[in-house]
Formats: sequence, structure tokens, C-alpha cells
Amino acid sequence: MALRSWRDAVERGEEPARAVVLTAVRFTLEELGISHPGRAVEVRVPPAGAVQILPGTTHRRGTPPAVVETDARTWLSLACGLLTWDEAVAASRVSASGERTDLGPLPAGRVNAGEGRRSAGLRPQAGARRSAPRA
Repeated sequence: MALRSWRDAVERGEEPARAVVLTAVRFTLEELGISHPGRAVEVRVPPAGAVQILPGTTHRRGTPPAVVETDARTWLSLACGLLTWDEAVAASRVSASGERTDLGPLPAGRVNAGEGRRSAGLRPQAGARRSAPRA
């Protein structure tokens, strides 16, 4: 619901409410973590949250070796398909360092706007781990 509200507001040229933005970012990060479980890459969208994804090197403390960071508007534009990964990188709207930080090929990086896990075709996988949203 929050993602749909965010997209509708943006398409009308309005500024979405902060609560809508934060909820939409947290939802999409959670969906990404469920779709691509692991701890090899940390995806950060400050101040809304972060999630660790993709199998591989397990990271537990400090700055992970692979980090993707962007702002909420860019993240939600990527999630809704309003912006491609390549466009975001070319415009320097995404900071990505380390191995496996090209999120463009991840099919579940896009979440069906306003739809839940079932209709988006995303199902939790056993052992999926997510980091808590940052305050």
C-alpha cells in the first residue's frame, strides 16, 4: 500500500509524506531480503533501513565488504521500475562498492507497486535473514 501511495504521489508531482516514504522503503528492502537471502551485500537506504542479501561471504560486524547505498527516492524509483539500475549508476544516484553490488540483474529488485508478497510472486525462503531498519 505504501509503495503504491508513494508512486501515485510522485506521478501526480506531489511530495509523498515522510511516513509513506519510510514504510515503502522498508517494505521493498524486506522483499529484497526475502527474495535474495544471504549476508554478502548490504543494501542501505538511509535513514529508512538496510538489508543484507545474497549468499556468499558472511558479514557480522563493521562495514561489510560489499555495500550499495542510495536515497529513498532513487530506491523506490528502482523498485517501481521508474528508473533502471544502469540509469541510477550513470547519474551517480547509487553508490556501490565491492563484489556483487550490481543489483540490476536481480529480478525481485522490482516489487509490484502496492502488492504484497503473494501477488508479486515473492515467497519467503527458509533461513531468510534481514537486518533491522535503522532509526
